[in-house]
Formats: sequence, structure tokens, C-alpha cells
Amino acid sequence: MSDDAVLIRSARFRQEREADWVRLEALVTKAEKGGAQTLDFAEARDLASLYRQATTSLAIAREISLDRALLNYLEALAARAYLSVYAPQERLGGIFTRFFTQSAPRAMRQSWFFVLMGFLCLGLGAFVGYILYFESADWFYVFIPAELAGGRGPDASTEFLRSIIYDEDPEASGLGAFATYLFSHNTRIAIFVFGLGVFACLPAVLLTFYNGLLIGAFVALHVDRGLGWDIGGWLSIHGVTELSAICIACGGGLKLGAAVLFPGQRTRSEALRHAGRDALKLALIAALMLLAAAVLEGFGRQLIQDMTTRYAVGWGIGLLWLAWFVLAGRQRA
Repeated sequence: MSDDAVLIRSARFRQEREADWVRLEALVTKAEKGGAQTLDFAEARDLASLYRQATTSLAIAREISLDRALLNYLEALAARAYLSVYAPQERLGGIFTRFFTQSAPRAMRQSWFFVLMGFLCLGLGAFVGYILYFESADWFYVFIPAELAGGRGPDASTEFLRSIIYDEDPEASGLGAFATYLFSHNTRIAIFVFGLGVFACLPAVLLTFYNGLLIGAFVALHVDRGLGWDIGGWLSIHGVTELSAICIACGGGLKLGAAVLFPGQRTRSEALRHAGRDALKLALIAALMLLAAAVLEGFGRQLIQDMTTRYAVGWGIGLLWLAWFVLAGRQRA
């Protein structure tokens, strides 16, 4: 067929259907600018109907070999209409709202057993580190390197330890450096326990347990000098949130590992993909909590010197996290 014949056929084909294409393009443009929710019932109905007609026209145009310009136009229009009809219409703000009000707390409740295992691993590590310190104070240097301790250790005087806790200039005392290290350390631990949990759960368990050993030995040192209440307040203001984040990340890693070890009726890849939906949400929650802990460590620890207030702030925020996990996202009867 000559080029002139193709152009004539294309012109006739376009003339018969162009009004519908123009109408479809206008509806698609409106949906792209304001979302599908801006369309009324008639417009939404026309959008779906005209989209089907456009795909039919595209199929016919390809079959009878119309000119390339017309094919390109129809392909682009059909692709835009497809996204307007079938693609998720939720805006970014809606995604965040749904995550905080529904997805995240539901994932926590559905994964409660694995999160509990994370808390048990950390708690058991802290208990062992605490007990080992009182068996032999040398365990302190096994769990906490001397360069990190910065003079704090079994050989330090009680007055020195007390002066560090209550020093209003944490950078001068070195406790600020310890807190910064502890936060960066805990952040790395949270990343590792989540990422390595898929390897049969064991790395996540061991890393969380080790982190507990470090905390237990550090607390035991101060309890041994009669400063248990003081160091507890210093840790509470950011540690409740920070350590909980590690346990939640550990729970996400354990959920991935359990999917690999015990896939059930699914294949391992299917089980891992299924478990990954909630596990990823747990990782995002842990990241959010670590960010909140950084703010608390950076400002609250310096601004709040009263230990009772530190306990109230730290554990009060912990209760707010718990209320979010337990109460949010529940369907009303």
C-alpha cells in the first residue's frame, strides 16, 4: 500500500474516533492533576469506557498498519489512561497517614511474638552481663573496650562516676561521647539484626544478646557504686526508645529467619516475601524510633538534669509508643 493510501486511511480512522480520544485525554489530564477522586461518577464511568475503546482502537491501528504518528499517539494515550484507571490513586500524604494509623501498628501486633523474642534476647544479655560483672569486675573490659570506657570502669572512683553523670557539660565529661557512641553502635546493631535475621535467626539473636551484655555491665558498674538510680535515669530518657528499636528490628529479622526455616505450605521464597511485608514495616518503625531517640539524646539528656523527670520522660514516651502499637489501626465494631 502506498504512503498516500496509508495517510488517507489514518486520517479517516482518526476522524471517526478523535472526539472520543479528545474526551479521554481531557479526563486523563484531570485525573493526573487532581487524582481520580476529583472525577464525578459520570466522568469516572466515561474514563473507564473510553480507555477500553482507546485500547481497541490501538489494536486495530496496529493490525491495519496505520501511520507511526497515530500509533505513537494512541500508545501514549492508552498508557496514561491505564495509570489513571488502574494505578493506586493514594497520594504521598495518604500513604504516610495509612502507615502511621493502620499498617505499622498492625504489623507490630501481627509480629508480637518475634518482637517479644527480641526483648527477651536483649533482656537476657543485660541480665548475664549484670551477673558476670558482680562475679568478676574484669568482665566490664571484656564487654566495653577501655578506649570507649573513657576512665569509667572498676578502677574509677564513685565520685568520678557521679560527677560524669551530673556534669552539665557532657562533652567535657566524656559521657556525651559515650552516648554518641552508644547511639551509633545501637543503630548499627539495629541494621545488622534486621538484615542478618534472614540467616536462620542466629546472627540477630547473638547481636541483640551482645548488646544486652554491654548495657548490663555498664549498669552493674554504677549499681555497684550506689549509682543505679542515677544511671537508670540517664539511660531512660533516650534508652527506652533506643533499645526498644533494637528489639523491634530484631523481631523483624527473626520473622524473616522464621520464614526461611519454617515456610509451611509455601515455598521458601513465597514465605519470605509474605513475611517481608510486616518485617519491612518493623524496620521502618525501628528507624523512626532511632530518630526519636537521637532527638531525646541530643536535647533531653542535656536539658533535663533531674533524674525523676528523666525517668518520667523516658518511660512516658515508651508508654506512648506502646499505646500506638496496641491501640492504633483497630477496626471499629
